Amino acid sequence: VTCVADRVCHHSSYLLKAGAAILDAEEEKSEVERGKTLNEQVPPLKLPGFSVQELQALCKDLNQNLSLKIFELKGKMKRPNLKRVRISADATLRALLGSKHKECVDFKDKPQNRQEGGGEGQKEEATDWRNNAEAVSGMEGRKKLFDATQ
Repeated sequence: VTCVADRVCHHSSYLLKAGAAILDAEEEKSEVERGKTLNEQVPPLKLPGFSVQELQALCKDLNQNLSLKIFELKGKMKRPNLKRVRISADATLRALLGSKHKECVDFKDKPQNRQEGGGEGQKEEATDWRNNAEAVSGMEGRKKLFDATQ
């Protein structure tokens, strides 16, 4: 058993080493391609009379000046106070749905005040629950309920 485990461990370490070598070669290749592309797209900057250190100092100075100006501009800009606007649910739906919205929905309306079923005024008859319980009790009532659902 240990011999098989040693072989598996040896093969996995070999695969890891080979994968690392391939990854390093790909990274070197991509770095060379990147350098070629940058040299083609952006030629080196040539300014007569400036050394590399002078150019770096000039860039740092410009960067600091730009940072200060941006900071000053951010301080001058003030965000306006926004007012809270209350609009009805209908106006919100109309704004979101456009011409598709035709119904008037009142979310503040109490559920018992709304009429379901087209608003024809159909009301269930108020019956005593005991009468209904006696009619449904037993096998006869269950049979009636079963027949009513079909």
